[in-house]
Amino acid sequence: MAALFPYMDINLHASDAHYAFTSPSNPTAPTLLLERPSGDLRISDAKVTGARRVMSIAGILGIIKLRLDKYVVVITKSKPMGKVKGAMIHKVVSTEMLPLRERPLHDKDEETYVELIKNILKAGPMYFSYNLDLTNSFQRQAKSDPNTPLWMRSDDRFFWNKFLQSDLIDFRSGSGALSGMRMTVGPRTAVDPFILPVVCGMLNITKTSIKGNQLTFMLITRRSRHRTGTRYFSRGIDENGNVSNYNETEQSIILNDNDMGNNGSFSPMDSKFGSSGGREVQILAYIQTRGSVPVYWAEINKLKYTPELQIRSVDSAVEAASKHFAEQINLYGDNYLVNLVNQKGREARVKEAYEQVVKKLQSNTKEEVNKVDQRSPETIHNLESKSVKQQFDRLHYVYFDFHNETKGLKWHRAQLLLDELHQPLLDQQYFHGVYNLSDRLGRVEVRNTQRSVVRTNCMDCLDRTNVVQSMLGRFAINRMLQDLQLIGRNETAQQDEAFEFLFRNIWADNADVVSNMYSGTGALKTDFTRTGKRTRAGAAQDLRNSITRYVRNNFTDGPRQDAYDLFSGRYLPSSSSLSGAFLDRRPVAVQAVPYVFAASLFFITVASMTPRLPTAAIWPLRFMIIATMGIAAYSANFMMKHGPLYVNWPKLNTPPWAADRYQETLSNVSKDPVIGPFVAGSRKRNDGRVAYMEEGKKRQE
Repeated sequence: MAALFPYMDINLHASDAHYAFTSPSNPTAPTLLLERPSGDLRISDAKVTGARRVMSIAGILGIIKLRLDKYVVVITKSKPMGKVKGAMIHKVVSTEMLPLRERPLHDKDEETYVELIKNILKAGPMYFSYNLDLTNSFQRQAKSDPNTPLWMRSDDRFFWNKFLQSDLIDFRSGSGALSGMRMTVGPRTAVDPFILPVVCGMLNITKTSIKGNQLTFMLITRRSRHRTGTRYFSRGIDENGNVSNYNETEQSIILNDNDMGNNGSFSPMDSKFGSSGGREVQILAYIQTRGSVPVYWAEINKLKYTPELQIRSVDSAVEAASKHFAEQINLYGDNYLVNLVNQKGREARVKEAYEQVVKKLQSNTKEEVNKVDQRSPETIHNLESKSVKQQFDRLHYVYFDFHNETKGLKWHRAQLLLDELHQPLLDQQYFHGVYNLSDRLGRVEVRNTQRSVVRTNCMDCLDRTNVVQSMLGRFAINRMLQDLQLIGRNETAQQDEAFEFLFRNIWADNADVVSNMYSGTGALKTDFTRTGKRTRAGAAQDLRNSITRYVRNNFTDGPRQDAYDLFSGRYLPSSSSLSGAFLDRRPVAVQAVPYVFAASLFFITVASMTPRLPTAAIWPLRFMIIATMGIAAYSANFMMKHGPLYVNWPKLNTPPWAADRYQETLSNVSKDPVIGPFVAGSRKRNDGRVAYMEEGKKRQE
């Protein structure tokens, strides 16, 4: 019978001819061979010989082809995070990229590609399990076929390394390349144990208690591999219905989950359950989602703190939005769309575009505005269909002006949103599954299911979204515990101070992880999530994070976006493409301005602090300082005026709006009285950067 789960132990045998992968605990299992340098895959029953290096690895993350070589990426070290249903969950700690070519290549582009992949592998965080499908919620797991291999049950959205596993998956399915020729044979089931699904996001498993009742509290956030990217380079929706910064968060409590067997997998026949007294293992789970506003919109960096907002016609986004919500309704049922953007200022345009899309999807919209007091013209704004005639009538739009309602540290007013959602949350329910110990396959007896989902967003789907999701999580866990009669109907989990402290900090950690992946810093407002109130220390931390976000989003996010595009397969390097994709091809005069500015500041600082002899002439030095201050002021003004020239844009898949704005700004530079003459004479020689940006723009389109 073919193995259903990945091997827990793999030995990698490296030789000049191939990389061979074997499982020491399964000596009769065939060997997976990756030929060098061709990259052809083979299954062999022969004994592995001639290895120059043998190393133990935790799993194969995948295979990726860059410009001049292929690399196999292996997990060299992992850390156990805890057990769920007896299955150990691991965090990826370190990885290694092994080239197929024996001799190292000295190519700057190839080295940059490798460094980008290493950076994204190091950033993570990534998790995997040999026996538990982390890509699926407990409710979806209950519906999956336990007789299919683990990787085939995976949710495609959260199979983070799916692109890297594509060579193995193609080989397993019977299609693939062999010595440059395409061929198709039958399925190779022996490959299944080598395919290891990995999720990216946040995971915490903690054994705790509430009022003396022992349980396991688990929080997992799964980041989608579709339209993944950084804060200002990935916004809105694409034509396939994928939205930026899409995450699914599942909060679970597990009762009576003691270690079941010693092999890290759930097997009732191996388990004695002596300590649990034969009690049932119960799982109660609650799902939430977040994702960018599903219209075509972008924010264009120009070195100013607030980027320029750009929104395309709402009509152009209706088809893409319909694909997005069709998938969401199919997966989760009714969708409650909680929108937290501001109703005034620049964010108002995003709010209006979202509402227009929802109205166009619903068949017969009923609009209701609830104004609680004079604080806000719209405290709650609902868009509901009067009757369910078609699929999109299951969309329920709920707007809440989070910033306006909670300003002045009035955080208790966020309860207004929870009050509005009270009945939908009661109707929504949650998943409740019980493990039948007499079932050899460890399947779940489903006693309750979650019937809908709350999809929350703000501009970034980070800070405001985190606060609201933690509130919904608290509501859900109170209801679970009350239904289980672990606490009374008038009691809450918050009354247990130890658990409340744990709950707040785990949700705050979740906020930081999601924010780091998207914006490059921890989340804002986590002092409220951790303590239940806003503090001066928290406000100071928010200021530091905001400044760091500004620097990263303008000057370091371009390479991060390139790394995401490489890892997810949205950009495929080709050996036939010209080298120098990462070179700076701006006009030399434009490149020189920041250096002139820095040199001017250095001279002014040194000249001002250097002691002078009493007999030294003062005016020549003063004149030089004043002249240098003028040069510094001109340089700073030039950079701020022509900001798009100094933003570190993605170079592989340049967003169309970024390429357009770059070219427009470069044209304006020629009108500058000082830099203009130098740029006009060098533009023809420096059109390479524009050409690369245009190429990236076409790929993106």
